[in-house]
Amino acid sequence: MHQPKYMQNVLIGATAVLFAGAALVPGKDQPSSVLGASTTFVSGSASTTDSAVSRPTSLLATETKTALAAFSSVVRPLSHPQALADAFRSYFAFKSTHPDEVRKPYLYFVDYGLPSTEPRGYVFDMSSLKIIDGPFTVAHGRGSSTARYGLPTRFSNAVGSAATSLGLYLAKATYAFRGHAGGRAYKALGLRLQGVSDGFNTNALARGVVAHGAPYVTPDKAGRSEGCPAIEPARAKALLPKLADGGMVFLFAPDSNWMTRDPWLAAGAN
Repeated sequence: MHQPKYMQNVLIGATAVLFAGAALVPGKDQPSSVLGASTTFVSGSASTTDSAVSRPTSLLATETKTALAAFSSVVRPLSHPQALADAFRSYFAFKSTHPDEVRKPYLYFVDYGLPSTEPRGYVFDMSSLKIIDGPFTVAHGRGSSTARYGLPTRFSNAVGSAATSLGLYLAKATYAFRGHAGGRAYKALGLRLQGVSDGFNTNALARGVVAHGAPYVTPDKAGRSEGCPAIEPARAKALLPKLADGGMVFLFAPDSNWMTRDPWLAAGAN
């Protein structure tokens, strides 16, 4: 009567020995099917882990593609075919790593590959994928071009350069901006900008580079600023409060040095 139970114990013991032995066979890199099943049950399958690792990159590509599909046909002309893709990839890459800082869905985009006599600014709602405003004229820094009107060709992060700095910015608080144009003082709404593209615009707060309204920006052309992406005063009143405290700004130009080294462009390309 005890033999079946005895035989069962023997079989269980033998199975345990084989199980342990299989795991200790020299040169055996892959676990047996039984051990593999046990490992999968305890720690999760390799495909699940790989999926978790790749999901942010996959999601970033999907979000960028969706935004491009919504805006590419209506945002024209562009100075470079990658202009919008770079803006959207940078935006979503920063948002995925700093979700608490991107508290508003608005993105102010400027294509500085176009001259100041052409409308080159937009504000996008990246949640509803709609254009809030644009295209409209935007100023560039006087250190970025020699002529009052034209195409900016020099970009700098240096204090005192009066040049436009390319890259991604986080919009901070609005404030009462005071400036001078044509020898006269003026007041307008300003928006502080924190540069987040290391090496390219991180001196923005120290330089006083802000978005603001300016009388030298009209619907037809924009004069030069001290490096600020300035817009018409009335437009500043309407748009800057939307961007404040959690929106983003992306200043683009077909500058090869910046396009190959901006950290958010690199992050979006991975």
